[in-house]
Amino acid sequence: MSVLPAVPVLEGSLVRLEPLSTVHAEDLAVAAEEDRSSYGMTSVPRGAQVPAFLATHVERARGGRMAPFAQIRRGDGRAVGCTAYWDPRFRPDDSVLFAIEVGWTWLAASAQRTGINVEAKLLLFGYAFETLGVARVDLKTDARNTRSRRAIEALGAHFEGVLRQWSPSHAPGEEGLLRDSAMFSVIADEWPTTKARLRQRLSQGRP
Repeated sequence: MSVLPAVPVLEGSLVRLEPLSTVHAEDLAVAAEEDRSSYGMTSVPRGAQVPAFLATHVERARGGRMAPFAQIRRGDGRAVGCTAYWDPRFRPDDSVLFAIEVGWTWLAASAQRTGINVEAKLLLFGYAFETLGVARVDLKTDARNTRSRRAIEALGAHFEGVLRQWSPSHAPGEEGLLRDSAMFSVIADEWPTTKARLRQRLSQGRP
């Protein structure tokens, strides 16, 4: 089975993305217990669930299907959330990676709208297109999550439609049910424009 290549630490001025490990557990437990009002349709562990959350993601990484990161706020050096490369897709004939999803993203309330998410996407998209050489990056969210959809569109991702009953719901009370997923992408030809757009947002202090 083809596996996702190892990804190094990705450094920005606001955030550092480093491979997720148990050393981040204490910070993430605190981050996850800040104001949770924006997590209604997002899978974010409670503080006490962080060790199990880390173990699951580390195991997925060992299987080569995920490269999870802790989002480290450069201002204080604390882990304030997570994100990941997920679901890599390879050509069946030569095992060349051609697409990957950026997902499993969450940030503590204090880190939201600070530019960290924008810079993290700039780092992740840049490494995917410029080093891994993918043709496209996927993003998806619960089709009902208008806040998340607006945030993804603001990154410059293209809305491709809604896939019905596509993946498990993370909404409270919907355990075991499936959700409709709004699908977005950035393709390689669009990356230079998207890169310039993200850099402009950061330079102008627009979170």
